[in-house]
Amino acid sequence: MARGDQPVRKICIVGGGTAGWMTAAVVSQWLSQVDVTLVESEEIGTVGVGEATIPHIRNYLALAGIDPLKMISETKATFKLGIQFVDWGAPGESYIHGFGKIGRDMLWLHPHQLWMAANARAPGSVKHFDNYSIAGAASLRNRFSFPDKRNPNSPAADIEYAYHFDASLFARFLRAESEARGVTRTEGRIVEVVQDPESGFVTAVKLTDGRTVEADLFVDCSGMRALLIGDAMGVGYEHWNKWLLCDRALAVPCESVTPVTPYVRCTTRSAGWQWRIPLQHRIGNGYVYSSNLISDDDAALTLMSTLDGAPQADPRPVRFAPGLRSRAWEKNVVSIGLSSGFLEPLESTSIHLIQTGIHKLLALFPTTGFAQADINEYNRQARFEFEDVRDFIIAHYNVTRRSGEEFWDYVRTMDIPDSLKERYDLFRSSGRFFKRGAAELFAEESWVQVLLGQGFRAEPDPVTQFVPTEEIVGFLADIEETVAAVAEDMPDHGEFVSRLPPSTPAAQQAAPTPTLMHNLAEAHR
Repeated sequence: MARGDQPVRKICIVGGGTAGWMTAAVVSQWLSQVDVTLVESEEIGTVGVGEATIPHIRNYLALAGIDPLKMISETKATFKLGIQFVDWGAPGESYIHGFGKIGRDMLWLHPHQLWMAANARAPGSVKHFDNYSIAGAASLRNRFSFPDKRNPNSPAADIEYAYHFDASLFARFLRAESEARGVTRTEGRIVEVVQDPESGFVTAVKLTDGRTVEADLFVDCSGMRALLIGDAMGVGYEHWNKWLLCDRALAVPCESVTPVTPYVRCTTRSAGWQWRIPLQHRIGNGYVYSSNLISDDDAALTLMSTLDGAPQADPRPVRFAPGLRSRAWEKNVVSIGLSSGFLEPLESTSIHLIQTGIHKLLALFPTTGFAQADINEYNRQARFEFEDVRDFIIAHYNVTRRSGEEFWDYVRTMDIPDSLKERYDLFRSSGRFFKRGAAELFAEESWVQVLLGQGFRAEPDPVTQFVPTEEIVGFLADIEETVAAVAEDMPDHGEFVSRLPPSTPAAQQAAPTPTLMHNLAEAHR
């Protein structure tokens, strides 16, 4: 069947959950002339354990026309300034991977380069690296506030933040927003994917009761089942388990405790790591582990014995395979979310990869002709993003001095991708780091905090040799004192969240803007 080069008029999203409803919310906001149907089954359910995000989520909310205060209220959200990593470099050590800028530069020399030089020349002359970023300093004090742009030279102007939220409530919230914009939700289990016998394009999906849903474009948000991209289109899956050993997780909520921390905590365990995510109404916890090195029962025992509060449910198991589809877009099927690949939530990238999939779909939105050049570009960008995040996650495991445990002995000594070796080599020689393009997710500050936080051995930038030690130490002391003073002046994170209004009237008519956030900051001063 020849496909005409006409506008796409019907989209079918297969699967709900976070990926499905995030897609529906954006498509219904910007493609109002397109008929959007989302098919999901209450019988199947969703993974729904990802509860932490990165600052880019604020761009998504703006793109989807979502009132952030309403989202915070309805998803029981708190704020996130970064991630605390406990025992990753070595037992007894911890550091914070904080969002946003670190201090200020001395000409072109960054604070981490000065810090490395001071440590090399005068050990003990500078404080832990966490103290030089506003995110790190505020996290250590359990403080939070919105950025204040009135003084661009203050660390308060550079506060970057994300959210912790209940993923199931987030999907429910986006469903309500999407349905209000005309998205049709169809309840039912798909039993057949109908394809054109000549082209192989998907023409419809059939449900158990005989109903069919036809569309021009199908978005596969069916999770790890990959009903369309995998089963129907036959696109293969590339496994990355030679670098990423973890293949299971147990998730369990527990009662809240104080203080309500503005960061995720990731703590190493014998066969993986454990997360802790504070929400308004509970704490989300989970153990990500290798099933080859610990039994499910022993993993559950470890998780349940290390909770801060009383458990509110039994541990929920999740099985996964780290890797990605060899192609995220095939013919008229685009996979978004877990159907396109899986990377463990160590750096809270699962929701972000959903978000970038949606952005790419808008940027390369097709006609019914489905130009192969557009499809190829989507797949190229998707692979770059997954491999970029993969390397960052691998570095967390590989840069460690832990020993005596099979899991950690393997990841410490394993062969790593050449792309990661190149980063190591450059940083080791001079403490230098450069992004390889605008599409790269993690900035220099992120890599630096992880590498230095886990004890990566590197030489200072040669240019620091021309700066006297006392000048470097004094410069860093000034940064630390300024950052500390600003952090001390911020309100307690839990109190800040409790004082937020449930919505902003202005945001009910317009998408969130920086002005809205500034007004909220003013209201909390």
